[in-house]
Formats: sequence, C-alpha cells, structure tokens
Amino acid sequence: MTTPDPTSRPVPERPSSRFARSGSAGQDAGLTDEPFAPEVLQSDLVYEGRVWDVRSDRVRYGDGEIVRQYVAHPGAVAVVALDDEDRVLLIQQYRHPIRHRDWELPAGLLDVAGEEPLAAAQRELAEEADLTAQHWQHLVSSWTTPGGNDEMIHVYLATGVEHAAAAHDREDEEADIRLAWVPLSDAANAVLAGRMHNGILQIGVLAAERMLRRQEPAGQ
Repeated sequence: MTTPDPTSRPVPERPSSRFARSGSAGQDAGLTDEPFAPEVLQSDLVYEGRVWDVRSDRVRYGDGEIVRQYVAHPGAVAVVALDDEDRVLLIQQYRHPIRHRDWELPAGLLDVAGEEPLAAAQRELAEEADLTAQHWQHLVSSWTTPGGNDEMIHVYLATGVEHAAAAHDREDEEADIRLAWVPLSDAANAVLAGRMHNGILQIGVLAAERMLRRQEPAGQ
C-alpha cells in the first residue's frame, strides 16, 4: 500500500497586490524546492489519532532501502490579520505539549472535506476572533517539520478587517484565549528578541513586515 505524496498538495499562488515587489526577482529566482518522489515499497499505519496519524514507510533510496516514520497531517492555515494602523492580531492560547500560553496567529486545521485553504483561513479568523476581512492574499506556505511530518501550513494576509455578524462559542483551550492588536514592527521585534517562539507566528509576522517595508519610499 502506498501513502499519499505530500508534494502533490497544491501551494496557493501569491497574487499581485499593494505588497507585491516590483522589478526582477534578482539572483534568488533559482532558489526553489525540488519535488522528489522515490518509490514507496510499503506504508504502514503505526498509530491512528484523533487529528493525525503516524506512518512507517519503507522507501527505495539510491542503491538501498530506508525506513522512515512520520506524522501524517491534514495540513493547516494561519492568518496575519492587519488593521488600518498596521497592527497584527495575535492570540494567546494554552498549548499542552509545551506547557505554555504562547502567542500565535489565528490558525486551524484543514479538516473539512473539500474545503480550500483560503476558505479555511476565513473560517478560522471568524471562529477564533469573530472577525471577517475584505481583502485576502496568500502570503507564504511552509512545511512545519519536514523531517518528522508532512504538514504544510498556508499563511494568508487579511486586510480590511471587520467584526463578524455573530460571535462564536469556544470551548476547552479556546474558551480563555486572549486577543491583542500589536504593531507589526513590535511583533517582529519580539520574535527577533526571542520572546515569541511559535514558528508560524514568526514566519507570518516577518514575511508581512518585509512586504510592508518593500512598499516604503526609498530613503525611509
């Protein structure tokens, strides 16, 4: 039995916007991940979890075979929501594996059958923060831990933020989440100072800040 190839999952195209960089891509144009799919000789379900599974694959690699175990993950989305003052919405939530209330972006699993990543991001922003947004664009996609799982998270930039028509009920760890609007530059400084450690927050905040900086007039 073969396992689904994570490289076959589509990565959303990033459309042009007020954040898009003008001019040529420069010398970094050739830097891109390379799909590579060696033959999977056997794939076994080691553990079936409520959210994700653990698989063990025997793979033909080079002149021999290797066995690799990894978490099979449905994928996820996250949202960098910016208001008109370039403040980013952060949420603080208890995460049991790390025994911390870490700062995060609104985020969630791709666990609804047939739901596209953008629709999932819009749903998560409403469910976790009771917000909607007028403008959406794909910011970046990231494999969170490619040495140990196949999760890819798609991060979206949301602007034109508004309150949703209705509030959502929350339970368990989400029942006492804390929301804060923080200047994007302050959030980036906190990341670089080592005060916020959530990887998806780090990626989203730093990517969004760089996009904004590209729009600043020369000399500022």
